[in-house]
Amino acid sequence: MLYAIQNSKLLLAVDSLGAQMMHLQTADGQEYLWQGDAAYWPDRAPVLFPFIGRLTHNRYRYEGQEYPMGIHGFAAQQEFTCRTLDPDRLVLELTDNSETHTQYPFSFSLAITYQLVEDRVEISYQVENHSEKVMCFGIGGHPGFRVPLEEGEQFTDYLLEFTGSCQPDRVGFTPEVYLSGHDQPYSLVEGKLLPLRHDLFDEDAIILKNMSREVTLRSRTSAHGVRVTYPDMPYLGIWHWPKTDAPYVCIEPWTSLPARQDIIEDFECKSDMIHLMPGKTYTNCWCIRIF
Repeated sequence: MLYAIQNSKLLLAVDSLGAQMMHLQTADGQEYLWQGDAAYWPDRAPVLFPFIGRLTHNRYRYEGQEYPMGIHGFAAQQEFTCRTLDPDRLVLELTDNSETHTQYPFSFSLAITYQLVEDRVEISYQVENHSEKVMCFGIGGHPGFRVPLEEGEQFTDYLLEFTGSCQPDRVGFTPEVYLSGHDQPYSLVEGKLLPLRHDLFDEDAIILKNMSREVTLRSRTSAHGVRVTYPDMPYLGIWHWPKTDAPYVCIEPWTSLPARQDIIEDFECKSDMIHLMPGKTYTNCWCIRIF
């Protein structure tokens, strides 16, 4: 089911399947979200939970037992329940069920709140551990934004600008897009700019760490853009479908990283994942500003 919230400046539509944002429009109808195309990428803004990226052989280990799980976890394939629907606020919730138990041995709830505040979408993830054991997970966003946003512009008219100078590292990946363990400094123009080109993504996503926690997608030739702020997300993915001229870019704040190649990861030992004690609640908030 599609739910819509709006204020005087924005309209946001969210699908209960996966709690995925489907439309993000200004009051004049300008669409900012990528609208999906099987030729490039059919999704728009999936929620990544309880794992981010690939697992070797689509499997992991917990307490000595192996479990199956596909890329980016299972949240995107699950139906969420609407808990709150106000004019400018939506809360969707996923709780463990017989399908999640085959992949993930925890009792949990995941509530996702979308709140419109002026020209911003404030997004909150709240995870509660209802199990009697430590719950291990990663969570993140995967929104795709249209590039270009204006008729007559080109993909290369756009750039990403980090707030303040930074010296990020690029997380190293194997050709099969698993962690390689070989991170390298990633140079930005003037310490903060990443001009967009399609061939940036020929080897798949650019995953950064030690970067600024705010980045703006903007054009050199028009006034429209998107600012993404992610104060408690240590990793940022930047991506479109490799080796294509895809007219979008994904800006993906993540809490954790994919698996190492040829290693069945033990969730209890994977240090970048969140380890939530029984009965405790984890909250992470980030924001998309439209201009």
